[in-house]
Amino acid sequence: MNGDWRSELDAWLAPFVVALRNKTRGRMCPAYIAGLIGPGDRKSVQPMAARDGDVSYDKLHHFIGSGVWDEAPLEMALLAEADRQVGANDAWLIIDDTALPKKGRHSVGVAPQYASALGKNANCQTLVSLTLASGEVPVMVGLRLFLPESWTSDMARLERAGVPEDFRHYRTKPEIALAEIDRVHAAGVRFGCVLADAGYGLSAPFRQGLSKRGLTWAVGIPFKQKVYPADVAMVFPVAGRGRPRKNAIPNITSVSAQAMLETVPWRKVSWRRGTKGQLSARFAAVRVKVADGPPQRIHDMGAQHLPGEEVWLIGEHRSTGERKYYLTNLPVDTPIKQLAGAIKARWICEQAHQQLKEELGLDHFEGRSWKGLHRHALMSMIAFAFLQSLRLKQAKGGEKESPGRHRSRACRRSGKPSLTASPSRPIGHVRTADVVLWKLLGKICQSSANLTREDGTSFFEIAQKANVKSVTTVFPLAQANVALERLRSGAVVGAAVLVPSNYAKA
Repeated sequence: MNGDWRSELDAWLAPFVVALRNKTRGRMCPAYIAGLIGPGDRKSVQPMAARDGDVSYDKLHHFIGSGVWDEAPLEMALLAEADRQVGANDAWLIIDDTALPKKGRHSVGVAPQYASALGKNANCQTLVSLTLASGEVPVMVGLRLFLPESWTSDMARLERAGVPEDFRHYRTKPEIALAEIDRVHAAGVRFGCVLADAGYGLSAPFRQGLSKRGLTWAVGIPFKQKVYPADVAMVFPVAGRGRPRKNAIPNITSVSAQAMLETVPWRKVSWRRGTKGQLSARFAAVRVKVADGPPQRIHDMGAQHLPGEEVWLIGEHRSTGERKYYLTNLPVDTPIKQLAGAIKARWICEQAHQQLKEELGLDHFEGRSWKGLHRHALMSMIAFAFLQSLRLKQAKGGEKESPGRHRSRACRRSGKPSLTASPSRPIGHVRTADVVLWKLLGKICQSSANLTREDGTSFFEIAQKANVKSVTTVFPLAQANVALERLRSGAVVGAAVLVPSNYAKA
């Protein structure tokens, strides 16, 4: 990583360094973040200190693991920067969680639990995440550890891991998310709608908590979530004998979300353009009242939840045959295309999770403490925000949107990938030593001219010098031998190794 790039990082970090209020910490913070962003496969303290050379392992380890300093000012600085980058009245605040696989049982919060990234139960830590996003530009603003009951019931483990007193009681993921939303909202961060998947949407207290806060929301739900028609009425049943009934009951029973949409017309809706054209699916939407009110005995069916808030029930029928269901309190006159766009905007947080892990080492922390894990996560989020600032800086016209959102016409016709950075890889940051194979096919995609390395040279200029015409395949460094074999066999006629500071002809 060249000096100009590091100088730009140091200048950008000035508000964060000021928030630390200490000269030594003011040196450690930029060094740690530069270590996360810079080259190297491992982003734990020891290899980062070794690559830096100017900062010792002991000092960097003390800063992140046991140093006495308050993270709150840095968190506030991150929120302010995120709001500056993507905050707006139509921005999304996306709630999700991400798993960090771990061995053993001593790292704070580690336990056998569902890991969404793996699609199965695994020994891992789970972080509840908050992502502020506008268009296709996400900025992660919150990562808070979920403690399973096996931890909150074991005071000795909590003590050893240094879990603060305020966080030692059991809290569900939706409860953690609501507390984090309050923190973000109190900081004045602008957003328009809260999004979450069914892991949070199935929680009635979570949905009700969002509504009580006056927030607009759109969440996934299980297909069996009970709902009533929007015109359900509360009536007093006629008592055959005995005293008159004191409590009103619905004049119709609740049904599952799946059953409610069986008689509703479905139609194809496109919500945005992706790299392969318009993204579309079949959708259906109807106004309902959610069965999440107080429980009440209804006839001989036992206790049933009474009708609650009136909202939209939305169904999505994907091309794979899979069906998904959602609830949102968007206004009653919201068009179905806008409803579809809202519920599908959540995908961007998954790309943010991927980049935080693959490029910034979110899951590389080797300590066991609460403090160390959350500080490492905070540094990862700050590093991610810096990369997004580079992306926005280089976007034409200062638009808060990815220049790589659409491939050029030449790329779409040829079916070849564009060199322009995708949302998971911001402009100005190329993963260390990716191997790109090129072959002579006529025209190079002109959108590649928007992507440059740190010295200002565009990929288009590099490609011209190397007589390169279009991209065919991207190989990770671990598969460089495969790339070279293809080169020697004549399957491709040009190859280059891409690193942040130099592009060498192979």
